[in-house]
Amino acid sequence: MGYWYLAIAIGAEVVATLALKASNGFSDFTSSIICIIGYAIAFYSLSLVLKTVPVGIAYAIWAGMGIILIASISAVLYKQIPDLPAIIGMVLILAGVVVINVFSKTVSH
Repeated sequence: MGYWYLAIAIGAEVVATLALKASNGFSDFTSSIICIIGYAIAFYSLSLVLKTVPVGIAYAIWAGMGIILIASISAVLYKQIPDLPAIIGMVLILAGVVVINVFSKTVSH
């Protein structure tokens, strides 16, 4: 069940961070509310994840997938296209998440 909560935490963080950008410094009310609610859901879900998944593993997956998803979506929505070094870095992050999930004995599936 922990990984379902982790997926919810990642999704909520992505929505919240994109809303943070759209809030224009918290000057847009609707985007600001979405941001606050999204982060609340993300952190609550992450707290549930930590009942069953080691904190280092959960945080690595949460942060890594958040970075990749936010960068990918913002490339489409905001035309913030990452350069080659940024893309290479994100590929390495994704590889790290895969290595953790496939090879680590710390991860319980």
